[in-house]
Amino acid sequence: MIDNWQTFLIEGVYFLAAILFILGLKKMSSPVTARGGIIWAGVGMILATLATFLTPHLSNLNLIVIAIILGALPAWWSAKKVAMANMPQMIALYNGMGGGAAAAIAGVELIRASAGHELSTTVQTLAVLGAIIGTISFSGSIIAFAKLQGLIKKSLLFNKQQIINLGLFVFILVLGAIIVAMGSVPIVVIILFFIIALAFGVLVTVPIGGADMPVVISLFNALTGLAVAFEGFVLSNAAMIIAGTVVGAAGTLLTQLMAKAMNRPISNVLFSGFGAAEGQEAGDDSGVEGSLKPIDATDAGIMMAYAEQVIIVPGYGMAVAQAQHKIWELTKALIDRDVRVKFAIHPVAGRMPGHMNVLLAEAGVPYDIIFDLDEINAEFEQSDVALVIGANDVVNPIARTDPSSPIYGMPILSADKAKNVVVIKRGKGTGFSGVENHLFYADNTRMLYGDGQKMAGELLQGVKEL
Repeated sequence: MIDNWQTFLIEGVYFLAAILFILGLKKMSSPVTARGGIIWAGVGMILATLATFLTPHLSNLNLIVIAIILGALPAWWSAKKVAMANMPQMIALYNGMGGGAAAAIAGVELIRASAGHELSTTVQTLAVLGAIIGTISFSGSIIAFAKLQGLIKKSLLFNKQQIINLGLFVFILVLGAIIVAMGSVPIVVIILFFIIALAFGVLVTVPIGGADMPVVISLFNALTGLAVAFEGFVLSNAAMIIAGTVVGAAGTLLTQLMAKAMNRPISNVLFSGFGAAEGQEAGDDSGVEGSLKPIDATDAGIMMAYAEQVIIVPGYGMAVAQAQHKIWELTKALIDRDVRVKFAIHPVAGRMPGHMNVLLAEAGVPYDIIFDLDEINAEFEQSDVALVIGANDVVNPIARTDPSSPIYGMPILSADKAKNVVVIKRGKGTGFSGVENHLFYADNTRMLYGDGQKMAGELLQGVKEL
Protein backbone atom coordinates (compact mmCIF):
# COMPACT_ATOMS: atom_id res chain seq x y z
CA MET A 1 0.00 0.00 0.00
CA ILE A 2 2.82 2.41 0.90
CA ASP A 3 4.64 1.63 -2.33
CA ASN A 4 1.47 2.36 -4.32
CA TRP A 5 1.00 5.68 -2.52
CA GLN A 6 4.61 6.66 -3.15
CA THR A 7 4.38 5.70 -6.79
CA PHE A 8 1.19 7.74 -7.22
CA LEU A 9 2.81 10.78 -5.56
CA ILE A 10 5.99 10.46 -7.63
CA GLU A 11 4.08 10.21 -10.90
CA GLY A 12 1.93 13.20 -9.89
CA VAL A 13 4.99 15.33 -9.16
CA TYR A 14 6.60 14.20 -12.41
CA PHE A 15 3.47 15.29 -14.27
CA LEU A 16 3.57 18.70 -12.56
CA ALA A 17 7.28 19.00 -13.42
CA ALA A 18 6.52 18.19 -17.05
CA ILE A 19 3.93 20.98 -17.15
CA LEU A 20 6.49 23.40 -15.71
CA PHE A 21 9.06 22.29 -18.29
CA ILE A 22 6.67 22.96 -21.16
CA LEU A 23 5.40 26.28 -19.78
CA GLY A 24 8.96 27.35 -19.04
CA LEU A 25 10.02 26.57 -22.61
CA LYS A 26 7.04 28.54 -23.91
CA LYS A 27 8.02 31.57 -21.83
CA MET A 28 11.59 31.33 -23.15
CA SER A 29 10.28 32.12 -26.64
CA SER A 30 10.25 35.82 -25.75
CA PRO A 31 13.09 37.86 -24.21
CA VAL A 32 10.53 39.60 -22.02
CA THR A 33 9.43 36.38 -20.29
CA ALA A 34 12.55 34.24 -20.76
CA ARG A 35 13.85 34.80 -17.23
CA GLY A 36 10.56 33.62 -15.75
CA GLY A 37 10.60 30.61 -18.07
CA ILE A 38 14.01 29.56 -16.82
CA ILE A 39 12.80 29.82 -13.22
CA TRP A 40 9.68 27.77 -13.95
CA ALA A 41 11.68 25.04 -15.66
CA GLY A 42 14.21 25.11 -12.82
CA VAL A 43 11.47 24.64 -10.23
CA GLY A 44 10.16 21.71 -12.28
CA MET A 45 13.57 20.07 -12.25
CA ILE A 46 13.92 20.56 -8.49
CA LEU A 47 10.50 18.97 -7.92
CA ALA A 48 11.37 16.03 -10.18
CA THR A 49 14.68 15.50 -8.36
CA LEU A 50 13.06 15.62 -4.91
CA ALA A 51 10.28 13.26 -6.00
CA THR A 52 12.88 10.72 -7.08
CA PHE A 53 14.01 10.38 -3.45
CA LEU A 54 10.56 8.91 -2.69
CA THR A 55 11.21 5.94 -5.00
CA PRO A 56 10.44 2.73 -3.09
CA HIS A 57 13.49 0.73 -2.01
CA LEU A 58 15.87 3.45 -3.21
CA SER A 59 19.47 2.44 -2.56
CA ASN A 60 22.82 4.24 -2.51
CA LEU A 61 21.16 7.32 -1.03
CA ASN A 62 24.44 8.68 0.34
CA LEU A 63 26.12 8.42 -3.05
CA ILE A 64 23.18 10.20 -4.70
CA VAL A 65 23.37 13.12 -2.26
CA ILE A 66 27.15 13.37 -2.66
CA ALA A 67 26.80 13.35 -6.46
CA ILE A 68 24.20 16.13 -6.33
CA ILE A 69 26.44 18.26 -4.12
CA LEU A 70 29.53 17.62 -6.26
CA GLY A 71 27.57 18.60 -9.36
CA ALA A 72 25.54 21.52 -8.00
CA LEU A 73 28.23 23.51 -6.19
CA PRO A 74 30.75 23.78 -9.06
CA ALA A 75 27.90 24.45 -11.50
CA TRP A 76 26.51 27.26 -9.32
CA TRP A 77 29.94 28.81 -8.84
CA SER A 78 30.92 28.61 -12.51
CA ALA A 79 27.56 29.97 -13.67
CA LYS A 80 27.99 32.99 -11.39
CA LYS A 81 31.54 33.64 -12.56
CA VAL A 82 31.35 32.99 -16.29
CA ALA A 83 31.46 36.08 -18.51
CA MET A 84 28.59 36.56 -20.93
CA ALA A 85 31.08 36.43 -23.80
CA ASN A 86 31.96 32.89 -22.70
CA MET A 87 28.38 31.68 -22.33
CA PRO A 88 28.48 29.59 -25.54
CA GLN A 89 31.35 27.55 -24.11
CA MET A 90 29.38 26.87 -20.93
CA ILE A 91 26.29 25.89 -22.93
CA ALA A 92 28.35 23.45 -25.00
CA LEU A 93 30.05 22.01 -21.92
CA TYR A 94 26.88 21.52 -19.88
CA ASN A 95 25.03 20.11 -22.87
CA GLY A 96 27.82 17.57 -23.21
CA MET A 97 27.41 16.66 -19.55
CA GLY A 98 23.73 15.90 -20.19
CA GLY A 99 24.59 13.61 -23.07
CA GLY A 100 27.29 11.95 -20.99
CA ALA A 101 24.86 11.36 -18.13
CA ALA A 102 22.39 9.68 -20.48
CA ALA A 103 25.18 7.52 -21.91
CA ALA A 104 26.29 6.59 -18.37
CA ILE A 105 22.78 5.40 -17.53
CA ALA A 106 22.81 3.27 -20.66
CA GLY A 107 26.23 1.91 -19.75
CA VAL A 108 25.06 0.83 -16.31
CA GLU A 109 22.04 -0.97 -17.76
CA LEU A 110 24.10 -2.72 -20.44
CA ILE A 111 26.67 -3.84 -17.86
CA ARG A 112 23.85 -5.18 -15.68
CA ALA A 113 22.59 -7.12 -18.69
CA SER A 114 26.06 -8.57 -19.25
CA ALA A 115 26.01 -9.74 -15.63
CA GLY A 116 22.80 -11.69 -16.19
CA HIS A 117 20.09 -9.10 -15.45
CA GLU A 118 17.46 -9.72 -18.12
CA LEU A 119 16.28 -6.76 -20.18
CA SER A 120 13.56 -6.86 -22.80
CA THR A 121 14.59 -6.35 -26.41
CA THR A 122 12.79 -3.02 -26.48
CA VAL A 123 14.52 -1.71 -23.37
CA GLN A 124 17.91 -2.91 -24.55
CA THR A 125 17.38 -1.33 -27.96
CA LEU A 126 16.47 2.01 -26.38
CA ALA A 127 19.48 1.74 -24.05
CA VAL A 128 21.79 1.18 -27.01
CA LEU A 129 20.27 4.05 -29.00
CA GLY A 130 20.52 6.36 -25.99
CA ALA A 131 24.12 5.26 -25.47
CA ILE A 132 25.06 6.04 -29.08
CA ILE A 133 23.35 9.42 -29.19
CA GLY A 134 24.41 10.50 -25.68
CA THR A 135 28.05 9.50 -26.18
CA ILE A 136 28.32 11.29 -29.52
CA SER A 137 26.70 14.37 -28.00
CA PHE A 138 29.13 14.21 -25.06
CA SER A 139 32.37 13.99 -27.02
CA GLY A 140 31.13 16.30 -29.77
CA SER A 141 30.08 18.95 -27.26
CA ILE A 142 33.47 18.76 -25.53
CA ILE A 143 35.16 19.43 -28.87
CA ALA A 144 32.74 22.31 -29.50
CA PHE A 145 33.68 23.71 -26.08
CA ALA A 146 37.39 23.38 -26.84
CA LYS A 147 37.00 25.14 -30.20
CA LEU A 148 34.95 27.98 -28.72
CA GLN A 149 37.40 28.36 -25.83
CA GLY A 150 40.32 28.53 -28.24
CA LEU A 151 41.88 25.31 -26.94
CA ILE A 152 41.61 23.90 -30.46
CA LYS A 153 42.78 26.61 -32.83
CA LYS A 154 42.27 24.88 -36.16
CA SER A 155 39.74 22.54 -37.67
CA LEU A 156 41.11 19.07 -38.39
CA LEU A 157 40.65 17.98 -41.97
CA PHE A 158 42.37 14.91 -43.40
CA ASN A 159 42.11 12.67 -46.46
CA LYS A 160 39.02 10.42 -46.67
CA GLN A 161 37.76 11.78 -43.37
CA GLN A 162 34.09 11.36 -44.20
CA ILE A 163 34.64 7.76 -45.35
CA ILE A 164 36.39 6.99 -42.05
CA ASN A 165 33.56 8.63 -40.12
CA LEU A 166 30.98 6.62 -42.06
CA GLY A 167 32.91 3.43 -41.34
CA LEU A 168 33.01 4.21 -37.62
CA PHE A 169 29.29 4.93 -37.55
CA VAL A 170 28.49 1.65 -39.28
CA PHE A 171 30.79 -0.14 -36.80
CA ILE A 172 28.88 1.48 -33.91
CA LEU A 173 25.56 0.31 -35.33
CA VAL A 174 26.90 -3.22 -35.84
CA LEU A 175 28.17 -3.40 -32.26
CA GLY A 176 24.86 -2.03 -31.02
CA ALA A 177 22.95 -4.64 -32.99
CA ILE A 178 25.16 -7.40 -31.58
CA ILE A 179 24.54 -6.16 -28.02
CA VAL A 180 20.77 -6.15 -28.57
CA ALA A 181 20.71 -9.49 -30.36
CA MET A 182 22.84 -11.34 -27.81
CA GLY A 183 21.26 -9.70 -24.77
CA SER A 184 24.38 -10.40 -22.71
CA VAL A 185 27.83 -9.65 -24.11
CA PRO A 186 31.31 -9.45 -22.54
CA ILE A 187 32.07 -6.11 -20.91
CA VAL A 188 34.95 -5.61 -23.34
CA VAL A 189 32.41 -5.35 -26.18
CA ILE A 190 30.49 -2.67 -24.29
CA ILE A 191 33.70 -0.74 -23.60
CA LEU A 192 34.69 -0.92 -27.28
CA PHE A 193 31.19 0.21 -28.23
CA PHE A 194 31.52 3.37 -26.11
CA ILE A 195 35.10 4.09 -27.23
CA ILE A 196 34.10 3.99 -30.90
CA ALA A 197 31.09 6.23 -30.20
CA LEU A 198 33.32 8.72 -28.36
CA ALA A 199 35.78 8.73 -31.26
CA PHE A 200 33.00 9.29 -33.78
CA GLY A 201 31.70 12.30 -31.83
CA VAL A 202 35.19 13.80 -31.86
CA LEU A 203 35.91 13.14 -35.53
CA VAL A 204 32.56 14.41 -36.76
CA THR A 205 33.00 17.71 -34.85
CA VAL A 206 36.65 18.66 -35.35
CA PRO A 207 36.27 19.58 -39.06
CA ILE A 208 33.39 21.99 -38.40
CA GLY A 209 34.37 25.64 -38.48
CA GLY A 210 33.29 28.52 -36.26
CA ALA A 211 30.75 29.73 -38.80
CA ASP A 212 28.64 26.65 -38.10
CA MET A 213 29.11 26.41 -34.35
CA PRO A 214 25.66 27.83 -33.42
CA VAL A 215 24.01 25.10 -35.50
CA VAL A 216 26.28 22.41 -34.02
CA ILE A 217 25.51 23.45 -30.45
CA SER A 218 21.79 23.40 -31.21
CA LEU A 219 22.08 19.98 -32.86
CA PHE A 220 23.95 18.44 -29.93
CA ASN A 221 21.36 19.92 -27.60
CA ALA A 222 18.67 18.09 -29.55
CA LEU A 223 20.68 14.86 -29.43
CA THR A 224 21.13 15.15 -25.67
CA GLY A 225 17.38 15.56 -25.21
CA LEU A 226 16.69 12.52 -27.37
CA ALA A 227 19.22 10.43 -25.43
CA VAL A 228 17.66 11.46 -22.13
CA ALA A 229 14.19 10.52 -23.43
CA PHE A 230 15.40 7.06 -24.50
CA GLU A 231 17.00 6.44 -21.12
CA GLY A 232 13.79 7.63 -19.47
CA PHE A 233 12.05 4.70 -21.16
CA VAL A 234 14.81 2.39 -19.94
CA LEU A 235 14.31 3.54 -16.34
CA SER A 236 10.51 3.96 -16.67
CA ASN A 237 10.99 7.57 -15.57
CA ALA A 238 8.22 9.81 -16.91
CA ALA A 239 10.04 13.04 -16.05
CA MET A 240 13.06 12.04 -18.11
CA ILE A 241 10.89 10.95 -21.01
CA ILE A 242 8.94 14.21 -21.13
CA ALA A 243 11.88 16.54 -20.44
CA GLY A 244 14.05 14.75 -22.98
CA THR A 245 11.33 14.77 -25.61
CA VAL A 246 10.68 18.49 -25.11
CA VAL A 247 14.38 19.34 -25.31
CA GLY A 248 14.89 17.07 -28.30
CA ALA A 249 11.95 18.52 -30.21
CA ALA A 250 12.85 22.14 -29.40
CA GLY A 251 16.50 21.55 -30.28
CA THR A 252 15.58 19.91 -33.57
CA LEU A 253 13.31 22.78 -34.59
CA LEU A 254 15.93 25.33 -33.57
CA THR A 255 18.60 23.49 -35.55
CA GLN A 256 16.40 23.54 -38.64
CA LEU A 257 15.71 27.26 -38.21
CA MET A 258 19.42 28.00 -37.77
CA ALA A 259 20.34 26.01 -40.87
CA LYS A 260 17.60 27.79 -42.80
CA ALA A 261 19.01 31.13 -41.65
CA MET A 262 22.30 30.07 -43.26
CA ASN A 263 20.53 28.64 -46.33
CA ARG A 264 22.33 25.36 -45.89
CA PRO A 265 21.13 21.82 -45.13
CA ILE A 266 22.23 20.13 -41.91
CA SER A 267 24.26 17.63 -43.93
CA ASN A 268 26.29 20.48 -45.40
CA VAL A 269 26.94 21.89 -41.93
CA LEU A 270 28.18 18.55 -40.61
CA PHE A 271 30.12 17.23 -43.57
CA SER A 272 31.39 20.12 -45.70
CA GLY A 273 34.12 21.50 -43.42
CA PHE A 274 32.71 24.96 -44.20
CA GLY A 275 34.40 27.75 -42.29
CA ALA A 276 37.29 25.54 -41.25
CA ALA A 277 39.79 28.31 -41.88
CA GLU A 278 38.20 30.57 -39.32
CA GLY A 279 39.78 33.86 -38.38
CA GLN A 280 42.19 33.83 -41.32
CA GLU A 281 43.71 36.97 -42.69
CA ALA A 282 42.16 38.63 -45.68
CA GLY A 283 42.89 36.72 -48.81
CA ASP A 284 42.94 37.68 -52.44
CA ASP A 285 40.67 40.68 -52.84
CA SER A 286 41.30 41.15 -56.54
CA GLY A 287 37.67 40.36 -57.28
CA VAL A 288 36.38 43.00 -54.88
CA GLU A 289 35.50 46.40 -56.26
CA GLY A 290 36.36 49.51 -54.26
CA SER A 291 38.79 49.99 -51.41
CA LEU A 292 38.84 49.96 -47.61
CA LYS A 293 38.23 53.51 -46.38
CA PRO A 294 39.10 54.23 -42.73
CA ILE A 295 37.36 56.78 -40.53
CA ASP A 296 38.21 58.12 -37.11
CA ALA A 297 35.88 57.83 -34.16
CA THR A 298 35.20 61.57 -33.92
CA ASP A 299 33.92 61.82 -37.49
CA ALA A 300 31.86 58.66 -37.07
CA GLY A 301 30.38 60.00 -33.84
CA ILE A 302 29.38 63.24 -35.57
CA MET A 303 27.77 61.28 -38.40
CA MET A 304 25.69 59.27 -35.92
CA ALA A 305 24.81 62.26 -33.72
CA TYR A 306 23.20 64.12 -36.61
CA ALA A 307 21.38 61.09 -38.00
CA GLU A 308 17.63 60.55 -37.78
CA GLN A 309 17.89 56.76 -37.47
CA VAL A 310 20.82 54.51 -36.61
CA ILE A 311 20.69 50.72 -36.80
CA ILE A 312 23.31 48.82 -34.80
CA VAL A 313 24.32 45.35 -36.01
CA PRO A 314 26.21 43.40 -33.30
CA GLY A 315 28.24 40.25 -33.91
CA TYR A 316 30.63 37.94 -32.13
CA GLY A 317 33.33 40.62 -32.16
CA MET A 318 31.19 42.65 -29.76
CA ALA A 319 31.08 39.67 -27.41
CA VAL A 320 34.86 39.19 -27.58
CA ALA A 321 35.47 42.88 -26.85
CA GLN A 322 32.73 42.88 -24.17
CA ALA A 323 31.54 46.12 -25.74
CA GLN A 324 27.81 45.70 -25.11
CA HIS A 325 27.75 48.10 -22.14
CA LYS A 326 29.57 50.85 -24.06
CA ILE A 327 27.26 50.31 -27.02
CA TRP A 328 24.26 50.78 -24.73
CA GLU A 329 25.78 54.00 -23.33
CA LEU A 330 26.30 55.19 -26.90
CA THR A 331 22.70 54.28 -27.70
CA LYS A 332 21.39 56.31 -24.75
CA ALA A 333 23.50 59.30 -25.77
CA LEU A 334 22.07 59.14 -29.29
CA ILE A 335 18.51 58.76 -28.00
CA ASP A 336 19.07 61.85 -25.85
CA ARG A 337 19.76 63.69 -29.12
CA ASP A 338 16.43 62.41 -30.54
CA VAL A 339 18.12 59.86 -32.79
CA ARG A 340 16.06 56.70 -33.35
CA VAL A 341 18.26 53.72 -32.54
CA LYS A 342 17.43 50.10 -33.28
CA PHE A 343 19.36 46.86 -33.00
CA ALA A 344 19.34 44.29 -35.81
CA ILE A 345 19.99 40.66 -34.81
CA HIS A 346 20.81 37.92 -37.28
CA PRO A 347 19.71 34.39 -36.22
CA VAL A 348 23.27 33.02 -36.39
CA ALA A 349 25.14 36.04 -35.04
CA GLY A 350 27.56 34.94 -32.32
CA ARG A 351 28.45 31.44 -31.21
CA MET A 352 25.09 30.16 -29.97
CA PRO A 353 21.40 30.79 -30.68
CA GLY A 354 20.34 34.07 -29.10
CA HIS A 355 23.91 35.04 -28.15
CA MET A 356 23.49 38.70 -29.10
CA ASN A 357 20.12 38.94 -27.35
CA VAL A 358 21.70 37.64 -24.14
CA LEU A 359 24.55 40.16 -24.31
CA LEU A 360 22.25 43.10 -25.02
CA ALA A 361 19.88 42.05 -22.24
CA GLU A 362 22.82 41.91 -19.83
CA ALA A 363 23.73 45.49 -20.79
CA GLY A 364 20.15 46.64 -20.17
CA VAL A 365 19.10 47.30 -23.77
CA PRO A 366 15.26 47.41 -23.89
CA TYR A 367 13.63 44.55 -25.76
CA ASP A 368 11.44 46.88 -27.80
CA ILE A 369 14.39 48.29 -29.78
CA ILE A 370 15.84 44.86 -30.64
CA PHE A 371 14.60 43.36 -33.91
CA ASP A 372 15.33 40.21 -35.84
CA LEU A 373 16.24 40.01 -39.52
CA ASP A 374 12.73 39.85 -40.94
CA GLU A 375 11.51 42.77 -38.84
CA ILE A 376 14.38 45.19 -39.47
CA ASN A 377 15.69 44.55 -42.98
CA ALA A 378 13.26 46.88 -44.74
CA GLU A 379 14.34 49.78 -42.52
CA PHE A 380 18.00 49.92 -43.55
CA GLU A 381 17.17 51.93 -46.69
CA GLN A 382 15.59 54.63 -44.52
CA SER A 383 18.48 54.68 -42.04
CA ASP A 384 21.22 57.29 -42.07
CA VAL A 385 23.84 55.06 -40.42
CA ALA A 386 24.29 51.34 -39.94
CA LEU A 387 26.87 50.66 -37.22
CA VAL A 388 28.33 47.16 -37.60
CA ILE A 389 30.32 46.00 -34.59
CA GLY A 390 32.02 42.63 -34.77
CA ALA A 391 29.65 41.21 -37.40
CA ASN A 392 31.00 39.95 -40.72
CA ASP A 393 29.40 37.16 -42.74
CA VAL A 394 25.85 38.09 -41.69
CA VAL A 395 26.15 41.47 -43.48
CA ASN A 396 28.12 40.34 -46.54
CA PRO A 397 26.16 41.40 -49.67
CA ILE A 398 27.96 38.77 -51.76
CA ALA A 399 25.42 36.33 -50.29
CA ARG A 400 22.86 37.98 -52.57
CA THR A 401 24.95 38.43 -55.70
CA ASP A 402 27.54 35.67 -56.24
CA PRO A 403 26.24 32.12 -56.84
CA SER A 404 29.80 30.78 -56.55
CA SER A 405 30.21 32.07 -53.00
CA PRO A 406 29.92 29.48 -50.19
CA ILE A 407 27.50 31.81 -48.40
CA TYR A 408 25.33 32.49 -51.46
CA GLY A 409 21.63 32.43 -50.62
CA MET A 410 22.20 32.97 -46.91
CA PRO A 411 19.71 35.59 -45.65
CA ILE A 412 21.70 38.61 -44.50
CA LEU A 413 21.05 41.88 -42.77
CA SER A 414 20.83 44.59 -45.46
CA ALA A 415 23.30 46.94 -43.79
CA ASP A 416 24.76 47.81 -47.20
CA LYS A 417 21.51 49.60 -48.10
CA ALA A 418 21.90 52.21 -45.37
CA LYS A 419 23.04 55.68 -46.46
CA ASN A 420 26.24 55.28 -44.46
CA VAL A 421 27.87 52.23 -42.91
CA VAL A 422 30.45 52.33 -40.12
CA VAL A 423 32.20 49.03 -39.38
CA ILE A 424 34.07 48.55 -36.10
CA LYS A 425 36.65 45.86 -36.67
CA ARG A 426 39.95 44.88 -35.06
CA GLY A 427 41.74 44.13 -38.33
CA LYS A 428 41.38 43.25 -41.97
CA GLY A 429 40.76 39.52 -41.54
CA THR A 430 37.82 37.66 -43.03
CA GLY A 431 34.91 36.22 -41.07
CA PHE A 432 34.51 32.63 -39.88
CA SER A 433 33.59 31.54 -43.38
CA GLY A 434 36.88 32.81 -44.81
CA VAL A 435 34.93 34.86 -47.39
CA GLU A 436 36.00 38.43 -48.15
CA ASN A 437 33.25 40.86 -47.14
CA HIS A 438 32.28 43.14 -50.03
CA LEU A 439 30.42 45.45 -47.67
CA PHE A 440 33.73 46.71 -46.30
CA TYR A 441 34.75 47.93 -49.79
CA ALA A 442 31.47 49.65 -50.63
CA ASP A 443 31.38 53.38 -51.42
CA ASN A 444 29.12 54.09 -48.44
CA THR A 445 31.21 52.13 -45.91
CA ARG A 446 33.89 53.46 -43.56
CA MET A 447 36.12 51.25 -41.42
CA LEU A 448 36.76 52.12 -37.77
CA TYR A 449 39.67 49.90 -36.79
CA GLY A 450 40.30 48.99 -33.17
CA ASP A 451 39.01 47.14 -30.14
CA GLY A 452 35.22 47.17 -30.07
CA GLN A 453 34.88 48.45 -26.51
CA LYS A 454 37.49 51.17 -27.00
CA MET A 455 35.99 52.34 -30.30
CA ALA A 456 32.47 52.39 -28.82
CA GLY A 457 33.84 54.53 -25.98
CA GLU A 458 35.43 56.94 -28.44
CA LEU A 459 32.20 57.15 -30.42
CA LEU A 460 30.37 57.93 -27.19
CA GLN A 461 32.89 60.63 -26.33
CA GLY A 462 32.52 62.13 -29.79
CA VAL A 463 28.72 62.31 -29.43
CA LYS A 464 28.91 63.84 -25.95
CA GLU A 465 31.29 66.58 -27.06
CA LEU A 466 28.84 67.98 -29.62
